[in-house]
Amino acid sequence: MNFIDYYKILGIDKKATASDIKKAYRKQARKYHPDLNPKDADAKKNFQQINEANAVLSDPEKRKKYDKYGKDWQHADHFENTKQYQEQSSGFSGREYSQAHSGRDFSDFFESMFGGSTNTGRSRQVKFRGEDYYAKFQLKLTDAYKPHQQTLSVNGKNIRITIPAGIENGQTIKISAHGGTGINGGPNGDLYITFSIAIHPGIKRLGNDLYTHVDLELYTAVLGGEITIDTLSGKVKLKVKAETQNGSKVKLKGKGFPVYKKEGQFGDLYITYVIKIPTHLTEKQKGLFAELSKS
Repeated sequence: MNFIDYYKILGIDKKATASDIKKAYRKQARKYHPDLNPKDADAKKNFQQINEANAVLSDPEKRKKYDKYGKDWQHADHFENTKQYQEQSSGFSGREYSQAHSGRDFSDFFESMFGGSTNTGRSRQVKFRGEDYYAKFQLKLTDAYKPHQQTLSVNGKNIRITIPAGIENGQTIKISAHGGTGINGGPNGDLYITFSIAIHPGIKRLGNDLYTHVDLELYTAVLGGEITIDTLSGKVKLKVKAETQNGSKVKLKGKGFPVYKKEGQFGDLYITYVIKIPTHLTEKQKGLFAELSKS
């Protein structure tokens, strides 16, 4: 696996604090978000690398391993365990062991430990499972409404996944065997993707139910009538009762968000009417309202 300098990606140095990392991540994420760079072919790749860098550097334990082992940080636990075993079986002290392997790349060390000619038959057969990878992925509310395919770039490899409709904000799904490569023929680790659903400017989601506000003309509120509104599933016609009050609520059953992995099941859509007071009235119109107020 090629080395990726996470500090360089976020534009910080190794002395950066947790607060520095958080600020740098937000700045870079805004700069390279695919939605803000539709003409930049590399925007999605850059955005994913930014998320990957943040996932590692914002986690104290992962950052410690990354700082110590570089590109092999995912195998840090395996390295430490195997180093301890080798020390015990060879009689090396920790200091002697470090001196014996000083100046060597950890990848070279793994190779000599598991595949080199100096290993015993027993050590050559030791297999280790690959490291699990963790990633964050942001979706629009409209993207999470329908199942769709997405291509992710993980350590230079493209992975095509199908994201089910109705996925929750903060929900994590596992993609088996798409984590770190196993050592010495061991199984690959898994990839865990945590989804972040962006806030929609006009719709609020609570579970599988949706909430929105709809402007209503004063005349329609008073006299009643029919209006057309936009929902995530398309346009819907609504009949408005006469004398509808400001803040009145109506429920559209089955027009909410799809239930995760339950095809054909949906939550409800709750609409709150906001009555618009007319402005820029003519003298004649004001007169009519004056007459109405006297009646």
